[in-house]
Amino acid sequence: MKCPKTILLILLFTCCSITILQAQLGFCGGSSGDPIFTENFGAGTTDGPMLAPGTTTYNFTTGTPNDGDYTVSSTTNYFDWISIEDHTQGDTNGKAFIVNASFTAGEFYQRQVTGLCENTTYEFSSWLINLQPANSCDGNSIPVNVRFQIWDATDTNLLAQGDTGSIPGTGTTVWEQYALVFKTEPGQTSVILKMRNNSNGGCGNDVAIDDILFRSCGDNVTVSTPTNEASLVVCEDQGGVSRTLTATPDSSVFSSHAYQWQQSTDQQIWTDLPGENNAILNTPTVTTTTYFRTKIAEDIVNVNNDLCNVVSDVFDIIVLPIPPAPVSNGDVEICEGDIGTISVNTPSLYAINWYDAPTGGNLIVSNSQNLEIGVAGTYYAEANSTEIECASTTRTAVSLTVNPLPVIPEDASVFLCEDSFITLDAEVENVTYQWSTGATTQMIDVTEAGEYDVIVTNTNGCSATRNFMVEQIDLPQIENITSDGPSIVVSTSNKGNFEYSLDGISFQPNNIFDAVEGGLYTIYVRDNTDCGVVTQEFYHLVIQKFFTPNGDTFNDFFEPDGLEVFNSVTISIFDRYGKLLKFGNTNNTNWDGTFEGEPMPEDDYWYSIKVDTTQFKGHFSLKR
Repeated sequence: MKCPKTILLILLFTCCSITILQAQLGFCGGSSGDPIFTENFGAGTTDGPMLAPGTTTYNFTTGTPNDGDYTVSSTTNYFDWISIEDHTQGDTNGKAFIVNASFTAGEFYQRQVTGLCENTTYEFSSWLINLQPANSCDGNSIPVNVRFQIWDATDTNLLAQGDTGSIPGTGTTVWEQYALVFKTEPGQTSVILKMRNNSNGGCGNDVAIDDILFRSCGDNVTVSTPTNEASLVVCEDQGGVSRTLTATPDSSVFSSHAYQWQQSTDQQIWTDLPGENNAILNTPTVTTTTYFRTKIAEDIVNVNNDLCNVVSDVFDIIVLPIPPAPVSNGDVEICEGDIGTISVNTPSLYAINWYDAPTGGNLIVSNSQNLEIGVAGTYYAEANSTEIECASTTRTAVSLTVNPLPVIPEDASVFLCEDSFITLDAEVENVTYQWSTGATTQMIDVTEAGEYDVIVTNTNGCSATRNFMVEQIDLPQIENITSDGPSIVVSTSNKGNFEYSLDGISFQPNNIFDAVEGGLYTIYVRDNTDCGVVTQEFYHLVIQKFFTPNGDTFNDFFEPDGLEVFNSVTISIFDRYGKLLKFGNTNNTNWDGTFEGEPMPEDDYWYSIKVDTTQFKGHFSLKR
């Protein structure tokens, strides 16, 4: 009679005989339980230890493993193999199982795994890597190809097997994980794991193996609430809370489901909830943080055996304690115009919100231990959860005092007379002084033009700065004084706010003096800052630009004014051709516009006047 066959994901087991289903390796389709058995081959710088008798038919060596040898070592630096670290995370000098394949294909590793649960799906896995570099053996390297087998405890019935397929020697240093899924039969609690080479050794088929692992397989199980909450977070002052939880397995592995709900306060120690063996749990009312999950197995007999079951997602009910009030870092004083920073301390899991009142009030700044502000007052810091509204019962008051600045006069522009000094006065008392010159007195004397600053600081430590712009005033430098008809014109070679005078008493800003009678004058020029006066004597000779000898008694003569002050005077008048028309001396210095009794025509005429040692030349017009 032909016996019925039972398909076990990857392989076929028959009740009458062993029928092997060749299949690729695979992992659990759902959730994996805690490891039942692990082998990471230890750590250390010496090779070994030798595997237990019966584990392998290969020869153990503490040196270079030749064909048919193995070692347990923290190095793979043999032959031209790649040099890699073991796979186990966190190991120092971690070891791996290193196999140099025998010339004949066959089994090279086996061990018994006990403590399994009957009628339970398991995953066996291991990490492998081909130790051959790329293009070794002239490109003819034999690839690694390992067959995983699971046999029953009698070593007569094959439960599952699968091949890694060819793993070529590429020189990569990346470990790869391979897994095989199988299911124990009723009454079966142990199995034998075997690993076989599918290829002969020689040049290639050299492999390192690490982190062999057995664990149970089961469904992925989600936990949800009627409102699809992912978790629940409440504040301590809310009182006791509870939720209705529903476990939903995806049935990827289990065909039936047995439940045992648990709770924990730390997610480390879990306590069964008596009688809670259904898919739905109405949690007990909790007032502190509590976590809920359910264990699930395919058979009720296995639900409380952690080597056989899997666990669901965890549903968190987080009860946040009311935060303590923040601790003030102290009141702060600043100076007017500055921005102050007041601050508090609180554990990092809390946010700080600032208000303008001890209760209620307006929120100023959120989620900051520091408040930057320039307005005097008392501000209030409240600690709050970063997840939900769960605030400290009291707020911490922190005050900001704004101290006034020293009252100082406006900046000043002052004038420094040439070759002199000026005193600068901060004009503020009961403060400290710091001048840009280094002086620390209220007043300083300066002898050079430039910009000077003084920082004045009051008893509150607040400072203000007064600026002085010192401008040097140079004395006027008379360049030229000329007569322009009856006017005297004064020119200076430098510029300034100059004033002019003919008597040293009455000064004018205009450098031209109009309608001045001829004669000898002293010209006075000064700066209006009263830095000093310069003088120069000037003989002002008033010569008409024209005269009209028409007998109307007004301007009938060419008659220069101011000659009377000189001891010796001669005057000569010429026409445009240089003909002398008039010559006179001290007592005869005018001309009536005639020559030899005849009136001269309207025209321009030239004069030459000699006074003592000075000579004046020019021209004038005769008009009828």
